[in-house]
Amino acid sequence: MAISMVAAVAGMTACDGCGAGAERPRKEIGIQLYSLRNEIGVFGHEQGDYMPVLEALAEMGYTSIEAASYGDGKFYGRTPEQFRADVEKAGLEVLSSHTARYLSAEELASGDFAESLAWWDECIAAHKAAGMSYIVMPSMPYLEKLSDLATYCRYFNEVGARCKAAGMSFGYHNHDFEFRKTEDRVMLDYLIENTDPALVFFEMDVYWTVIGKASPVDYFNRYPGRFRLLHIKDLREVGQSGMVGFDAIFRNAAASGVEHLVVEMEESSYGDDLRSVRESVDYLLEAPFVEASYRK
Repeated sequence: MAISMVAAVAGMTACDGCGAGAERPRKEIGIQLYSLRNEIGVFGHEQGDYMPVLEALAEMGYTSIEAASYGDGKFYGRTPEQFRADVEKAGLEVLSSHTARYLSAEELASGDFAESLAWWDECIAAHKAAGMSYIVMPSMPYLEKLSDLATYCRYFNEVGARCKAAGMSFGYHNHDFEFRKTEDRVMLDYLIENTDPALVFFEMDVYWTVIGKASPVDYFNRYPGRFRLLHIKDLREVGQSGMVGFDAIFRNAAASGVEHLVVEMEESSYGDDLRSVRESVDYLLEAPFVEASYRK
């Protein structure tokens, strides 16, 4: 997207619909940069300068970012230090990052994941230099054997221990397939119950939880303290579909141990991602049931 167009969107969103002299409410709301992949790229496919997009997001009312493009020691093609400086210059906080290293077939069979852990050591050092507080594994393979799932739990605990030693937290982000059963156990339940709460947290994607025919609030109550980040998502813009019970989710979030909210958008109703993420943050800023901060 051209810089002039981004600047125009930023101007539109500064106080769109606020009324003369009105001030927008201040709430801590993060944005998963995957939502803007058409503007700034993702997973090693960068598309030029991301600064106008970051500045537009800050103008809309977002306060932090969750990255989605770590690779070869860099974020969106920038060094960790440069990425942090750019995000902070735009007026945003570096909060978290999605990155993954799946176990190879050999590692899964042997239970020896030293090679993957060496990769994580480099990854964690880069994330620390970028100022991240959380590293989140965004997905994993669907596993048909509980023994393989148990191996992944040990793996997550090992990665989590390394993150904790570096002053960060490690988590896992769900889609809908984790609500299917592996043998006789719901996959997500098994992951939660067989990872160390001191080493592994979970980032609940509320939309995918609903698509998986599960209740976010039921999971809050069943596993208090395990869901420290929330992906706030809908079919398209947040609040657009009416199928996700955001009122109940937010009214129970603080008591369940949620610390941060992160908007993620997978589709735009308009073919305009910036318009859609603006509508999403407007919905959250105006919703009376969304607290100003969930930070502990």
